[in-house]
Amino acid sequence: MQRILSTQLSAHVGETVRIAGWIHRRRLLKSVAFLILRDAAGLTQIVVSEKTARAQLETLPEETTVAVVGTVTVEPSAPGGVEITSPVIEALTDPAEPAPFDLYRPDLRASLPTMLDHAPVALRHPKLAATHRVSAAAVGGFRTAIEAMSFVEIHTPKIVGAATEGGANVFKLDYFGRPAYLAQSPQLYKQMMVGVFERVYEVGPVFRAEPSDTARHLASYTSLDAEMGFIEDHRDVIAACHATVGGMLTNIHASAGPSLELLDVTMPALTEKPVVVHFADVLEMISRATGQDVTAESDLAPAHERWIGEWALREYGSDFVFVEGYPTAHRAFYTHPDPARPGYSRAFDLIFRGLELVSGGQRMHRHADYVRALTARGESDLSAYSGYLDAMRYGMPPHGGFAFGLERFMARLLDVPNVRQVTLFPRDLHRLAP
Repeated sequence: MQRILSTQLSAHVGETVRIAGWIHRRRLLKSVAFLILRDAAGLTQIVVSEKTARAQLETLPEETTVAVVGTVTVEPSAPGGVEITSPVIEALTDPAEPAPFDLYRPDLRASLPTMLDHAPVALRHPKLAATHRVSAAAVGGFRTAIEAMSFVEIHTPKIVGAATEGGANVFKLDYFGRPAYLAQSPQLYKQMMVGVFERVYEVGPVFRAEPSDTARHLASYTSLDAEMGFIEDHRDVIAACHATVGGMLTNIHASAGPSLELLDVTMPALTEKPVVVHFADVLEMISRATGQDVTAESDLAPAHERWIGEWALREYGSDFVFVEGYPTAHRAFYTHPDPARPGYSRAFDLIFRGLELVSGGQRMHRHADYVRALTARGESDLSAYSGYLDAMRYGMPPHGGFAFGLERFMARLLDVPNVRQVTLFPRDLHRLAP
């Protein structure tokens, strides 16, 4: 008999079916017992009244995997409005060891370190599993939205021969006797591929050896990257990023509705057109509002990000706001300066509910500009950039792109205080297992 899932039971009322999953909870009452079985789709209530089946159930603790054959019966108070009666239970494994926490409770009652130490079991909890279903829907929405704009998916190397994006924050490794590094981002490769496909994107891991032990930093996270050619300026990139975020939110709502309901998620507000404000204007607004002169700052502090996020929600009804025009000196070497405003760039960040989510902008595309920019930053030996610079030497269109961390997006979307709560197996200063 073919197995069906819990969500399919209502279509088989009166029929004998086979389901399988984990024993989520047992309620051993005097006259009857209830087995709550958990599968990938949800929960099923099974009524156990026959003595032999009950005696068997008493030997099978929570988290044991079982198969059950029984009759689907209408029961409005049961999950999905149906239950299984007259069951025959088959254990598919040895009785499970006691879990370090009760997975049947509505919320997992354990500290974050305990949950991370026992992640393979903790992630079985319906709410934790729901978190990563939403995450999967976000990635699916990213791919759907970006491919609708004719972007091509690429897969770039994660082992690189030079630390070309800030050598202090890279993980070094031995590559067959030669020094190598884990890639901090696919930035240089995705720019090169603009010269091949014009529009490219990647979903993959990036590695940052930052000694930051905060609730918003990880040593490895999933980056959603895009790069596009033949743009007028960074506003074209902002428009593509805005459309991509909209596609992600649409797919999350369409594909992960039950998970959103279980997690009690309030979906963010996104305006039809992007809300954009210049970096210098942000500092002036904050200075006027707070009475503290911050106009000389070169970046937005977390408190400033929160302020501009609240401003965008108040003034435009948007949980997202693009801040453009960051100072050139404090952006990556490939950032295109703003010809109309010396000292400022065509770079932007997207602030989501008061937290920086996306970094992006227009890149330089002329070979001579790269040589000047790298030399001005003290790079005397440009051999480490040879392949990258060759792409510019042999003709590269005006281009730009953006990238954001999936885990940071999820933490903000689900309103959790620590990015580790939305990461399957986080890596940070202290954690290298499981």
